[in-house]
Amino acid sequence: MKSSLVLGGLAAVVLGGLPVLAANAAGGAAPAAAAPAPAGALAGKVVETMNAASYTYVLIETAGKKVWAAAPQFPVKVGDTIAVADAMPMMNYHSKTLNRTFDVVYFSGDVRVNGQRPGGVSPVGEAAILAAAGLPAGHPPATGAAAPAAKAAPDLKDIKRAAGGQTVAEIYAGKKALAGKPIAVRGRVVKFNAQIMGKNWLHIRDGSGAEGTNDLTVTTQSVAKVGDLVLVTGKLSADKDFGGGYKYGLIVEDAAVKVE
Repeated sequence: MKSSLVLGGLAAVVLGGLPVLAANAAGGAAPAAAAPAPAGALAGKVVETMNAASYTYVLIETAGKKVWAAAPQFPVKVGDTIAVADAMPMMNYHSKTLNRTFDVVYFSGDVRVNGQRPGGVSPVGEAAILAAAGLPAGHPPATGAAAPAAKAAPDLKDIKRAAGGQTVAEIYAGKKALAGKPIAVRGRVVKFNAQIMGKNWLHIRDGSGAEGTNDLTVTTQSVAKVGDLVLVTGKLSADKDFGGGYKYGLIVEDAAVKVE
């Protein structure tokens, strides 16, 4: 069944931070050991699910709407409650495997089923989920009622400028002159999502710039983890519009990323 969604309503739903359902499929209370969903997570009850290629798709019923989300394969069934965090929307997304076009699918590497991170996922799926949460590979699932410990701020001190390159702030300041041209920037990975639409997505910072000009988005086939110091080289794109009001003022697409 195809979910027909009002785009403006969707944006309000996600940005407003949806509540996690408090009851399970049988109508009972959620497990006492369930970890709280991340703030701003897309959450609700699973009313439909399917696997395609290396992804699990779930149709989530929440706040009177039904929304499709997808993540690297994980165990889930109809009636489970789910929270999908740090998701990126893809409008009019066509799945070749399913031969189906979705109005919108929210891709994520960070999911919780019935309040717990899924167990028994494939290595690729587990790595994506942990990377999105900023945890090292092999980290045990989050359990207990206590909220997870706050993440340490990345060390952005003494990051040297790339030879012949720019700082993050200089890239923002030189947006008009640099758009469409190759750039080189060194920074520390502060966010990483693996294999979303066939690409790895990361954010880097180098300590330059202020809010709004201190974080650069990069897509790549390379792999890095949160905290890595990386050298990014690639062509800068300006005002990239993925549709539905989701735009990137600056993004480096298909970049070469070298972990130093």
